[in-house]
Amino acid sequence: MLWKLVAAVAAIAAGVDAGAMLRFSCSQLVVERLDPLVNPGIMPSPHLHQVVGGNAFNVTMDRTSLDIPSTATCTSCTPTEDFSNYWTATLFFRARNGTFKAVKTKGNPLGYGVASGGQTVYYLGPQGNAKVTAFKPGFRMTVGDPNFRTAAQLKKYPMLTYTCLQTATTRGGETTNFPKDTCKEGIMVNIRFPTCWDGVNLDSPDHQSHTAYPVSGKCPSTHPVTVPQVFYETVWDTAPFNDKSQWPADGSQPFVWSFGDKTGYGIHGDYVFGWKGDSLQRALDSNSQCNSDLFGNNLRCPALKAQSIEQANKCTKKVSVKENLEGWLAELPGGMMVN
Repeated sequence: MLWKLVAAVAAIAAGVDAGAMLRFSCSQLVVERLDPLVNPGIMPSPHLHQVVGGNAFNVTMDRTSLDIPSTATCTSCTPTEDFSNYWTATLFFRARNGTFKAVKTKGNPLGYGVASGGQTVYYLGPQGNAKVTAFKPGFRMTVGDPNFRTAAQLKKYPMLTYTCLQTATTRGGETTNFPKDTCKEGIMVNIRFPTCWDGVNLDSPDHQSHTAYPVSGKCPSTHPVTVPQVFYETVWDTAPFNDKSQWPADGSQPFVWSFGDKTGYGIHGDYVFGWKGDSLQRALDSNSQCNSDLFGNNLRCPALKAQSIEQANKCTKKVSVKENLEGWLAELPGGMMVN
């Protein structure tokens, strides 16, 4: 089996063909209804999120006053200088009788199985030796739109997809909507952020306009600075819900995002930069020396300090918004309607 894992890892590395590639595990920090980027100061936020990274995560996280690396006391990611926060909506199974049950994340079976949920995070550089500029303190962004419900709408974000994992090494067959059949190893959600920045604004009113995807492989003149591609792989453990007798009577897929989306097209992600000092820039400048250890505990990057996944598992945050997420629920948290 080991040679199959090695081959799969090699295929991933070849597929990205990046000048610098950081790939590391971030264990689950907290699951709760907070969103300091889109809904700052609002507690609870409209829908539920799963969050990884530094434990400075809170209801406001004002970029002008919060020094994230100094405020956080631990990180659930294996690079110990990364106190950034990475978060997505959470997933629910809706049974045939209309009740809901939260789906848990699990450690990526391709190397990070001992992680207590969370997600795999990548920082990818462009091909060749092009200069990649690390994000600046206070930088934050989102990608995707929770209001989208059609494939045509999602074309605005060409790099948000789902992978139906039949094995740990399944890579391919990505879809932009929820998989329509059972997935033996779970559903992997792939969120790839834009790689071009306007070079001025650390944020924008919609949290997106200061970034852009490349056009024909190059950053547009409006966003001339190349930044690393932040890429999340979140594996949702949908295997416990593979009994189709519990699926909708019409045979449609049964999963729903915490904001009520049953199509999958509302896929989105949030990012708040929190690397300490120049640690991310050092790693990006190291190029091929910073390819991550794909077998779990060690980050093979001389420019960075690292902790084991078991140590990262210990970094958690007390829930600020308490609500019952165990067992079967009559409705989604916050009363979000399914549509």
